Amino acid sequence: MTSRRTFLKNTALTCGALGAGTLSDALAHGAEAPKPTDNVTKAEKPLRILILGGTGFIGPHQVEYARARGHKLTLFNRGKTNAGIFPDVEQLHGDRATGDLKSLKGREWDVVIDNPATLPRWVRETAQLLKDSAKQYVFISTISVYSDNSKLNMDESGPLATVSDPNDEKITGETYGGLKVLAEKEAEKAFPGRATVIRPGLIVGPGDYSDRFSYWPIRIDRGGEVLAPGDPTDPVQIIDARDLAEWSIRMVEQGAMGIYNATGPKARLSMAEMLYGIRAITSADVQFTWVKADFLAEQKVSPWGDMPVWVPPVGETAGFATVNCNKAIAKGLTFRPLAETSKATLDWFKARPAERQAKVRAGIDPKREADILAAWHAKKK
Repeated sequence: MTSRRTFLKNTALTCGALGAGTLSDALAHGAEAPKPTDNVTKAEKPLRILILGGTGFIGPHQVEYARARGHKLTLFNRGKTNAGIFPDVEQLHGDRATGDLKSLKGREWDVVIDNPATLPRWVRETAQLLKDSAKQYVFISTISVYSDNSKLNMDESGPLATVSDPNDEKITGETYGGLKVLAEKEAEKAFPGRATVIRPGLIVGPGDYSDRFSYWPIRIDRGGEVLAPGDPTDPVQIIDARDLAEWSIRMVEQGAMGIYNATGPKARLSMAEMLYGIRAITSADVQFTWVKADFLAEQKVSPWGDMPVWVPPVGETAGFATVNCNKAIAKGLTFRPLAETSKATLDWFKARPAERQAKVRAGIDPKREADILAAWHAKKK
């Protein structure tokens, strides 16, 4: 069984923020601007949208989709990471870490989308500066704000994490969720009744340099005997970065306010369904060997870290992969097929330089996987 302390350590910075904004250096690790979005209808009313960040994981997808919908965009970032990614989009430079927001003063937008912020101070300073300069503030948060992962079907009213010292800006597995809660409150304080808080789960897909989820398409494509964790029926939840990005733009078009969980898919997804679904996109000869969670714990194989996406659905983590997203779905959140996400992820990874492909950044080491499998087979004799 995974203790809450261990779980928080293993999942630190992996739900929401890594995908949304603290991956601001993602493009420096081999990502690029997504291809222009085709067959997208124009929005009824073009909006002036300020995106804080915009060059990380979901940011480029937001930019391309918003442009296809006919919106006018401004990006605010440090201008240091892939500064030339969108040469035809207005770029304002500054640094929220040092409070340098001068370039935002004296401007007006219809909507602000805040992708990268984890620290409450960043949101407080930016939102207070822009509260009279924009009609809506969208803050990308995380499902890690919830303090009780034992609860099944957690909706937006679930209990929230806290931090012992709200002024401590050190981000750890134990403080991450609580800091995000405080950041949400800063957005709502500056934009009362005009804030939209989106709480994603694990954000996946092409452009994710961290290799969360990506480990599985990469590993399955390599073929052979694959260590599959836990029980085949264990639930998992993921959301494609493109689905999250595009829905966030549709939300501002609706002027939708409030708090929304945002992970997927729409129907329950089991670990077996995910793995066999990924297997369908490759011709590799693959055999899955399911290894019980208790045995993996004995071998110090960590959920989420060594075995990405998966967390044993028992005890303090029983409800982690059963988050209720009905409210977001009712507002138009949609999910592309698993096969599309898996293939796009694998194709993206294979297009990286050879030295990058040689270092998968998540999941269990191949030799250790083989050792665990050998130990499991020996135990079963």
